[in-house]
Amino acid sequence: MVRLKNHLGAIEISQNFFVNLVGSTVTSCFGVAAMAVSHPAAGFWNRLKGLSEDTRGVKVRQRGSGLVIDLHIIVTYGVNISAIVKSIMHKVSYTVEDITGIHVEHVNVFVDGMRTN
Repeated sequence: MVRLKNHLGAIEISQNFFVNLVGSTVTSCFGVAAMAVSHPAAGFWNRLKGLSEDTRGVKVRQRGSGLVIDLHIIVTYGVNISAIVKSIMHKVSYTVEDITGIHVEHVNVFVDGMRTN
């Protein structure tokens, strides 16, 4: 849960909202074949929670007044990985800041695999 306080009161945004927002943003990027599981137990727990395949490699945490987002992805074979990663970093930062108004400090992208199809 991300909590923000201002002169009007407190705002709470659920982790599930961020995971779905970021997951759909990343999977819409060119060259991303799928999201990857950050560790083996995460896949099991995500299925129990009912999270979709798009959201399983996303972790959002609050640092001060900003957000740090970790992404685990699988890329399509033959694409320029550094270009894809830069594109994802910019698109995720822009989308989250545009929709929520919360500053994104870092977007960390981990390429965990490659698919040939």
